Amino acid sequence: MEAAELICDVEGGIATITFNRPEVMNAFSDEMRGALHQHLESIAGDPAVRCVVLTGAGNAFCAGGDVASMVQLQAENNTEVVEARMQVGSQVMQLIRRLPQPVVAAVNGAAAGGGLNLALGCDLRLASEDAIFSQAFVKIGLVPDWGGFHFLTQLVGTAKALELMMTGDRIDADQALALGLVNQVYGRDEFRDRARTFAERLAAGPAEAIARIKEGVYVGAERSLAEALSFEYRAQRSLFLGEDAREGMQAFVEKRRPKFGGSP
Repeated sequence: MEAAELICDVEGGIATITFNRPEVMNAFSDEMRGALHQHLESIAGDPAVRCVVLTGAGNAFCAGGDVASMVQLQAENNTEVVEARMQVGSQVMQLIRRLPQPVVAAVNGAAAGGGLNLALGCDLRLASEDAIFSQAFVKIGLVPDWGGFHFLTQLVGTAKALELMMTGDRIDADQALALGLVNQVYGRDEFRDRARTFAERLAAGPAEAIARIKEGVYVGAERSLAEALSFEYRAQRSLFLGEDAREGMQAFVEKRRPKFGGSP
């Protein structure tokens, strides 16, 4: 039986989604795009999933679009498939933002084009020391998609975003860390274990509070101070008498580690 191009495993409250086309550096296929959207939709309503990790099989995270398939579409003068692919990409990026669970990109190798922008749209990014990042679109005469204009510009500012997009230059993991594109860089031999440990820490936290933190950070980044303050008021009021807040405060007083409800 042919292996699935995208694999989703749930264990210990963590849903790990693995891009599984290592022979082409996990470049997107239509099957992968559709499966990614379907799995994320399923995860959104699953209280057993407390953290989501996206990663790649083999030595790459995701090389973005499959250029060979694009060449074939050009030969057919076909833009309909490209339009459909971009719609799926848009849906995926908006869904990641709406998910109550934190979404972590575990960038194990090359992340280019749409693959890089998918990682940038995740809430947190962990990189192997082998990771390479590139806004490669300009090298094939295209512009960034998968939300790249939004995510990259917010993370690095307009001047650096313009540089990276207009040149398509590659940057390594240490440069990405310095720019704020990734949260942590781990050695190649320990990367999978360290990324898993990071995800386990999130999965063990108070799920509702973490969901509200995720929502609140994006409110703070994209809206006014008044809207952020209003969000804080509503969120704190709704959480204060909940089981996790009671457990967290009691554990603090008793000088023990809290055990939040539903955590693995």
